[in-house]
Amino acid sequence: MPNVGKSTLYNALSQQAHAESANYPFCTIEPNIGRVPVADPRLDKIAALANSAETIPAVLEIIDIAGLVRGASKGEGLGNQFLAHIREVDAIIHLLRCFDDSNITHVEGSADPLRDAEIIATELMLADLASLEKQRERLVKVSRSGDKDARNQLAFVEKIIPLLEAGTMLKNHDFDADELIMLKSLHMLSHKPILYIANVDEDSVVSGNHHSKAVFEHAKQEGSQALLVSAAIEAELIALPEDEQQDFLETLGLKETSLKRIIQGAAELLNLITYFTAGPKEARAWHITKGTSAPDAAGVIHSDFARGFISAEIISYDDYLQGGEKHAKENGKLRIEGRDYIMQDADITHFRFNV
Repeated sequence: MPNVGKSTLYNALSQQAHAESANYPFCTIEPNIGRVPVADPRLDKIAALANSAETIPAVLEIIDIAGLVRGASKGEGLGNQFLAHIREVDAIIHLLRCFDDSNITHVEGSADPLRDAEIIATELMLADLASLEKQRERLVKVSRSGDKDARNQLAFVEKIIPLLEAGTMLKNHDFDADELIMLKSLHMLSHKPILYIANVDEDSVVSGNHHSKAVFEHAKQEGSQALLVSAAIEAELIALPEDEQQDFLETLGLKETSLKRIIQGAAELLNLITYFTAGPKEARAWHITKGTSAPDAAGVIHSDFARGFISAEIISYDDYLQGGEKHAKENGKLRIEGRDYIMQDADITHFRFNV
């Protein structure tokens, strides 16, 4: 929702204050987009063994979308425009206001994170229903011509409409593999995975408060994850010189910034794993989803790598740590894998290809 700290947190995440933060609704109109590096200590160890001149972490694209309000699915508060922005993302970080502050207005009049979560969930489901009704009209016409795919899609649409009407977020319903393929083509907002962030005041950043405890219980009940953060503290932190940041955290009773946990939580939400490439020029981390084949993983680097894929030279991370690539080769720890190989987290990889 508006005025819960989204742009403040985004600024901290992207480490650049180009998302305007202001005490009024809809100060963010166009989405702000930032590329956030994902810290991975494994990359530094790999780079050291490979004598790499440069290390390049994997990144996540974080998009600061304007706040939604009650009635957004019907266009309230530019809601249709903002919902369209959400339709483009892979997952949602839902920031919930868990602090009371009379100096910062709330569009609903008070801080109540569970009410806010319910309002947003309702708007996502209503937007999905409106989309499905339009698609059903189209599918009815096409299926009359005898189109088998259209009939199957129509049957599926008619199955999920009652779920939404009953108030079930599609992400909380089990679908089989074929249904998931059809669901992906429908671009449903309520099927996107959600990471809840309880944004608390400075005094509650260690142990939380009654608002944040309610958020964590809500997330647990629906099988989602929740994290505790103070966006205001994170914004203060990035304004400090690096050598002062740790002291600042310790005065608050914190061991590390919350941003690392948020970024890691987002990566897990997207079902991502990491593979590495390493050499004298650079050591680099690459994100792929679990279950990705070697050719598809190669395509993340360049489409030519996938198109002309021959094989993948793989060294497991643990084997690589024993002495790098040369040691792995000498001890038979380098494997040659083909097109059917499913990439594993932390594989150190060299792709062979020909185009």
